[in-house]
Amino acid sequence: MKRILFWLKAARPEFFTGALVPVMVGGALAYNDTGIIYWGYLILTFIALTLLQACANLSNDYYDHISGNDDINEEFARPFTGGSRVIQNKTASPKRVLAVALLCMAISALIGLYLAYERGWIILLLGVIGGLSGFFYTANPLKLGYRGFGEIFIGLDFGILPVLGAYYVQTQQFSTAAFVISLPVALLIMAILWINQFQDYNADKAVNKLHWVVRLGRRRASYVYTGMIIGSFICIIIGIVFGLLPLLAGLALLCIPIAVIGIKTAVQRYDDIAHLTPANAATVVIHLATGILLTLGLVIDKAIS
Repeated sequence: MKRILFWLKAARPEFFTGALVPVMVGGALAYNDTGIIYWGYLILTFIALTLLQACANLSNDYYDHISGNDDINEEFARPFTGGSRVIQNKTASPKRVLAVALLCMAISALIGLYLAYERGWIILLLGVIGGLSGFFYTANPLKLGYRGFGEIFIGLDFGILPVLGAYYVQTQQFSTAAFVISLPVALLIMAILWINQFQDYNADKAVNKLHWVVRLGRRRASYVYTGMIIGSFICIIIGIVFGLLPLLAGLALLCIPIAVIGIKTAVQRYDDIAHLTPANAATVVIHLATGILLTLGLVIDKAIS
């Protein structure tokens, strides 16, 4: 049990909301559309996605160590940036970190195969895209995060694909509404990655990890971050206006005051690393709270309709 708890902490469970939110939202939309929820399939979907996220986190720790990135990073802000530090603290060997990452992927694949067999093989395709792109975020030869593609694939892997996947597991079909509601989830998980890269800027630049915060510089990147946060709420409003989402999905707009804190901190403190962490924390809260409020809005709408 002690060993399991160690690896759970190393996988950074504080960010497992990245798996929880899209599954909640996709499942809630399916319930809103059908009035039925298959709890077993929903839980398995969440476990599979959580294991893929653990795989991505641990494999990124390994490959960021191989590149020297995490070893030279002295401006990281725990728990938001800089990885788990288990390799740097010498509490786990690099090879063991990679082995546990691959084990998580293997277990997730087995769950995915079962869900694909039971609910439709398109789920397997979504899982393969998400699993491989998450692993190759920092792994050779693709190194997506080093080439400016990481932000897009994070939005895809923990936004669009899992919302669509969770919806499909429940309904065995896709819908325009499922795609629309996946967009704010995607933008907000991208925003978490985006703002967390501010503290890692110097270390990432030193090892040629050319994500878009490094390419743009922190000041201009703070404006893109602002666009991501605002864009997430605009997507919800558009979905409501065009009748794709119920009016009660607008409960998510209650997160705007928290968003203002995150935006204000990012724009004013983009180069003040010691005082930037409120933006990191606010972004995680916005992502989780928006997911919870979207879920509640969809469930309540179905209950009263």
